[in-house]
Amino acid sequence: MASPFDLTLDELRTHRSAKWSRVPDDVLPAWTAEMDVRSAPAIGAALQTAIGRSDFGYAGEPGPVIDAFAGFAREQWGWEVADTPGRVRLFADVGQAVKETIRALAAPGDSVILNPPVYLSFYPWLRDIGVEALEVPMLDVEAGGRLDLEGMSRALADGARIVLLCSPHNPLGYVYSREELAALAELAAEHDAVVISDEIHAPLVHPGSPRGFVPFLSVSETAREVGIALHSPSKAWNTAGLKLALGVTAVESRWPALQAETDWAPSILGQYAAIAAYTEGRDWLSTTTAELQARTRALPALLAEHLPDVRYTPGHASYLAWLDCRALGLGDDPSATFLERGRVLLSPGPAFGAGGAGFARLNIGTSEELVGEAVRRMASALG
Repeated sequence: MASPFDLTLDELRTHRSAKWSRVPDDVLPAWTAEMDVRSAPAIGAALQTAIGRSDFGYAGEPGPVIDAFAGFAREQWGWEVADTPGRVRLFADVGQAVKETIRALAAPGDSVILNPPVYLSFYPWLRDIGVEALEVPMLDVEAGGRLDLEGMSRALADGARIVLLCSPHNPLGYVYSREELAALAELAAEHDAVVISDEIHAPLVHPGSPRGFVPFLSVSETAREVGIALHSPSKAWNTAGLKLALGVTAVESRWPALQAETDWAPSILGQYAAIAAYTEGRDWLSTTTAELQARTRALPALLAEHLPDVRYTPGHASYLAWLDCRALGLGDDPSATFLERGRVLLSPGPAFGAGGAGFARLNIGTSEELVGEAVRRMASALG
């Protein structure tokens, strides 16, 4: 299969997506989590089918989407989503799923545990619904990261009753072990807490990862009792604008009574795309994850050549690189200097919470040439 990353810079400049349209023409965007890829052929064909049918109404019966996802989860991870009949629902995206679920579970002012440096949108989502972020930072970030289970235990003992987990971890690319997740589930059960596991990057675990992705709800019976898992094809197949996510729980009493409006939020085109992705988009996904692994493995040498003072520990999932720029002396937000002087846009480290000062997140989900151009522009900002 040809590389999905063969789009030229001129082609990308025509895109109306947020990554490309919200920056000046002289800026190279390497910030928000969109990939620069040609869509999976199966998704394009599915959307053409929708166009041919003029099928642009409200999203319909969710069963075919749920069945497609269940088949993917079974074959990819050995997870039997079919064990949860009637406990899967669709949302517009994972952001809506997180906000509506927490809104139903928490009262204003309650605390939600996060593990920073973590996905920057978690923080405004929590502010929007009037709850507080309780940070339990990841340990050993310079070695790739691991969950601070003792810190999680203290936070739960202090009264927090919701954990918002990012699995695999964004921006570290860390893939949690079954043992870590099982221990977290036991802690949550001990304190009558709920774990909301954002697993949007799960299909993007690299083929060379030392361990595969483990769905939280597959870890143990305890995890099934305390967990809600959130999935979407949007990151793995680059379909964020098509608006569809899935929420899964194994215990009906754990699934909050959400507002009926959530049933009308997904897009019918998102349904077409999700079914195609989960049933016919696996070869494309395999090619894409292999290339993402190659980009990840090549980045340390590229940084050593152009930015030897920047430290980076390669992760094992997705296409986001967490760069330690503290030795450059650029202050808390080095991305501001890279943008001003190098005309390359990265995500600012401080937005990822505790431990983010002096860091920046680089999106390497693009061609080898554009990753190299991004790093060279960063280096030029120091001259």
